[in-house]
Amino acid sequence: MKKCLLLAILLNFNFILVAQTYKADSAMLKRISNHVLTNYQCYNDLHDLCKNIGHRISGSPQAEEAVKWGKEVMDKLGCDRVFLQEVMVPHWVRGEAKGSILTSKGKRMSVEISSLGNAIGTGAKGITAPLIKINHIDDLKRMNPADVKGKIVFYNFKFDQTNVNTFESYGPCVYYRWGAPSEAAKLGAIGVVIRSVSSAFDDKPHTGSISYDKKYPSIPAVAISNLDADRLEQLMEVERNLSFDMTTTCQMLPDVLSYNVVGEIRGSEHPEEIICFGGHLDSWDIGEGAHDDGAGVVQAIEVLRTFKQLGIRPKRTIRAILFMNEENGLRGAKRYAELAEQNNEYHILAIESDAGGATPFGFSMTMEKEKREKVKLWSNLLLPYGLYSFDREGGGADVGPLNRKFKTPVMELMPDSQRYFDMHHSANDVFENVHRRELSLGAIAMTQMVYLVSMYGL
Repeated sequence: MKKCLLLAILLNFNFILVAQTYKADSAMLKRISNHVLTNYQCYNDLHDLCKNIGHRISGSPQAEEAVKWGKEVMDKLGCDRVFLQEVMVPHWVRGEAKGSILTSKGKRMSVEISSLGNAIGTGAKGITAPLIKINHIDDLKRMNPADVKGKIVFYNFKFDQTNVNTFESYGPCVYYRWGAPSEAAKLGAIGVVIRSVSSAFDDKPHTGSISYDKKYPSIPAVAISNLDADRLEQLMEVERNLSFDMTTTCQMLPDVLSYNVVGEIRGSEHPEEIICFGGHLDSWDIGEGAHDDGAGVVQAIEVLRTFKQLGIRPKRTIRAILFMNEENGLRGAKRYAELAEQNNEYHILAIESDAGGATPFGFSMTMEKEKREKVKLWSNLLLPYGLYSFDREGGGADVGPLNRKFKTPVMELMPDSQRYFDMHHSANDVFENVHRRELSLGAIAMTQMVYLVSMYGL
């Protein structure tokens, strides 16, 4: 009887303790949310980054200015440590690009083109060749090389508009930008035009990296907008002898010294356990890199700012990282993981924000089941802030090297994706297309997750 009474007392005590802890955490998450939503400093930071520096392709003067900007902003927060990590990055220069469609009767129709990142140029004289349309890579692989040699391949693979999560459509499309140009070169093509990897219904072409297979010649590759691709597709149905003329002066220059920017607040009880979070400081050289990934950069900074301004002392070390060169090399992320190994650092979690600044609805995660279940125990605390999804796999490109090298648990903030690929890698990705409140909700979600993990581990 005494044992039963003692057990009942202990269970009641534990219930009270859990209830008190939940109440305290709930109050802190509300303080975090109220603070960010009444200050909007991350939005001001994004304006500064986009309007005073602009696009920031790695190796450019703007990327260099962005590094200085990031360090200055985090120095002002009063972090325990702000430092730079040296990394050599590629220096690709876009140059000029002109394109036009030629009919068999000599009619010329200009079309806006955008060179794919890391692509070679045509040279000042340009290239002109007959067009062949390929709707799927398997169609090209079945062709006779003689029918491809000396031609320009038009990849007409379309973004699947039926997926509500537009990232599910991006994956299949991105191959045509990343790897398919070398498949065309393998059969003797001299150039490639792709339908933009985009959900947009407009005249803006979208850029992004190409990766040449060194076994085959490197050939010029450009993107056209979805509307221009629709027009070209329709024209090729009635005019079978179309040619394409393009002149691009892009080129790859020698690598340039650049930096990751890191800001840190040291843990009060377990400083050896590191929680890192961030976005990439570089962007493509069209637009302003507002959603991709100025949003992730300023959200990461806002986590540190909120901890400092609210006087929150994390039990574990928290670290914001502004990665360099995600877009056309991933050099910054790889360097961060290399230095983590050299310095014997132990990361218990790495979070990335690189899916835009829209309203968040959860986090994707790649980690052991037990850790995932621990995160999901916090779902009732996070639900009032619109965060309900914690079941998708994922983690983001810049935290990938930590996961591959150390099996570090990784997360990525998941914002609503409906408009993201309208702007992604295009001239549409500007500050004006980021909503102040939505951006701040992402910063809140990041800060709340970092708070919980910093207090209770993973």
